[in-house]
Amino acid sequence: MAFFPKAINYFDVFNKITSNNSTAASLFVSLIEKLDNTDTRAKEVFALEQDSDTLTHEILKKLNSSYLAFLDSEDINALAINLDDILDLIWAATDRVNVFKLKESPKVALELSKGLRESIDLVGEAVKKLEEKNYKTVKECCVEINKLENKMDRYYKFALEELFDEIKDPILIIQWKDIYDYIEYAADKCEDVANILETIVIKKT
Repeated sequence: MAFFPKAINYFDVFNKITSNNSTAASLFVSLIEKLDNTDTRAKEVFALEQDSDTLTHEILKKLNSSYLAFLDSEDINALAINLDDILDLIWAATDRVNVFKLKESPKVALELSKGLRESIDLVGEAVKKLEEKNYKTVKECCVEINKLENKMDRYYKFALEELFDEIKDPILIIQWKDIYDYIEYAADKCEDVANILETIVIKKT
């Protein structure tokens, strides 16, 4: 999307960003699963991250010409920033995998990445349902995102315990902890988006 008209439909852009997030999350799962073609996958995620950055910057520039009167400017701003942050964090995790040239993934790393993908897909569904003003489904998605974030917290703690119990190479411990941290931060961002969506629903019901 090279430019926007004077007034834009923000949901068109939000849906594009959430689509980028889901695609990036799937690429990351594939990367953790196989640890092959890391450079190619990293370039693909980076391209998605750059596209979402452009979309987010344009949203923030266009806040005063809101096409969607039923969304407050502060909600548009918060949604745009937090949705973009999710992909920024996926890119950071992907970049670390590529730079570190890791040879084998702990099983829990795959579970974490799959949990993140599920949360991101739910975020995308919730945004679509908000556009449709299907507030009941938005709330249901948000509840599931919160449950998944709690599950991810448990996986994250287990992942750290496993690192320190089973891996002897201190460099490898540092590398995987770095990746786990970014996955955890991205899951937290999904919960932040869910909280924003719930706040919007409260305003509208």
